[in-house]
Amino acid sequence: MSTTLPNMLENTIAKIREMVDVNSVIGDPITADGVTIIPVSKVSVGFGGGGSDYVSKNANKQENPFGGGAGGGVKVTPVAFLIVKDGNVRMLPVATPANTTADRIVEMIPDTLDKVAAFVDSHIKKDEV
Repeated sequence: MSTTLPNMLENTIAKIREMVDVNSVIGDPITADGVTIIPVSKVSVGFGGGGSDYVSKNANKQENPFGGGAGGGVKVTPVAFLIVKDGNVRMLPVATPANTTADRIVEMIPDTLDKVAAFVDSHIKKDEV
């Protein structure tokens, strides 16, 4: 097989490396009003290539021609944001839309628990006064 295929694969990988670096996963921090927001993403990479030598129709040639190709793709999906405020770090996930009723119920549980806790705390404070 010709040395052209390894060269094509190396060039394609080099181009993908240029597109994807650590800043694709952990983004540049954004600071405003004492709050720093750092985006976090998931990077998916697909890659493929192939080729073949084939026999020339001209019998006098010493070389066999080569045909092939290589390609790749990159998908960057936002996953969460890290929020830094007053020395505390909080992760705010980027939620995918719920597909089923069960998924929607699971998504509602944290908010519902927060509301119940706030309700209980308010009634405890009323009883103490």
